[in-house]
Amino acid sequence: MRDELYRPLGQDLQPTRSTPRARRRLPKLAALAAFATVAGGSTLAVLEQPDFAPVAPTVVAGASVTAPPSTEDAAEPNVVRMAETGGVTVTRGNEILPVSGAPDPTTTGSIRVFDPGSLRQPAAFAASPDEALLEPSDMGMLPVRSGDGRRPLDVYAGATSGALGTRIAIVVAGLGISQTGTQQAVERLPAGVTLAFAADGNSLDRWMRNARQNGHELLLQAPLEPFGYPEISPGEDTQTVADAVAGRFDALHHALGRMTNYVGVMNYMGARFNAEPTALEPFLAEVSRRGLLYMDDGSSSRSLARDVAVAGRVPFAASDLVLDQDRSPEAIRRQLDALERVARARGTAVGVASAFETSVETIAAWTRKATGRGIEIVPVSALALDPEARR
Repeated sequence: MRDELYRPLGQDLQPTRSTPRARRRLPKLAALAAFATVAGGSTLAVLEQPDFAPVAPTVVAGASVTAPPSTEDAAEPNVVRMAETGGVTVTRGNEILPVSGAPDPTTTGSIRVFDPGSLRQPAAFAASPDEALLEPSDMGMLPVRSGDGRRPLDVYAGATSGALGTRIAIVVAGLGISQTGTQQAVERLPAGVTLAFAADGNSLDRWMRNARQNGHELLLQAPLEPFGYPEISPGEDTQTVADAVAGRFDALHHALGRMTNYVGVMNYMGARFNAEPTALEPFLAEVSRRGLLYMDDGSSSRSLARDVAVAGRVPFAASDLVLDQDRSPEAIRRQLDALERVARARGTAVGVASAFETSVETIAAWTRKATGRGIEIVPVSALALDPEARR
């Protein structure tokens, strides 16, 4: 049988009788010598091999690497998200823990790496809410971080060119109150202008869809307690200082449930609220917990919102100039020119206006000319202070 198998290779394992015994031993001796040489060389190579450290796995952007299951928290795997800054965010359940450098080697769960900008909602679906970012409540569908850590701020953020240069964000507020004024703002303002809708506005879902389809980033204006409240009141569902200090946010949730697809909350009035740290701290924590930024309209010089937001690591933006306190076209143009000077000196600037017809028309005309001067009009989220920035 063996002769049959090896005959095609020209080998004959059976020695002939005429072969002397000594000659028959030579092949065996040669084979033993060859084996000893190979075995000795292999042993020497192993003994002289340097100690190599364990090689860390290479994670490719967009790939998913699953580590061995953990005996603890098996139902709530950790998610490690690479930030644009080079840090990571570890999420366990609803708790999000920012860390720096590589994740702890003892951490188990799935690791997901996202390219900058990959979290942004595709333009074709910009008018559709992401169900993973919604939380049902008695107040309506509220914004919330998704299970994998995505925020409404990440997903609904408006696009920018990413180019270096002078950048200006303009927020036009008070939309949803006047149907004519809202339509003019949605249709006439360039996509880079951010639109802020009043929580007590009308047809907000319809206007949201129109604005998102036209490329606008959105904010929601929440009524906050002003000085002189309740004689001076922004509306029935006003978030008061006393309720915020006590951790009661029904008024805020009522506002948040009026619309979807927005990146943050902007104050409507609220001079007293923005001047009270004991109210701002829990309020901003709730805003951040839901994956939103806070926008201060800059109308009060007594506002402490920036300091409290920075201390609490809450995404934050603030207006540098109110553009239409004087509603004449000439005065608005002067304010826009002043905003440009601020932006050229600092690199960026933020302006706020209301949805009056003259404001919308003047801003639309000015932005067209500003683009020709090398200024980019960007969504306000692009200029926000964001400790979790990953776009």
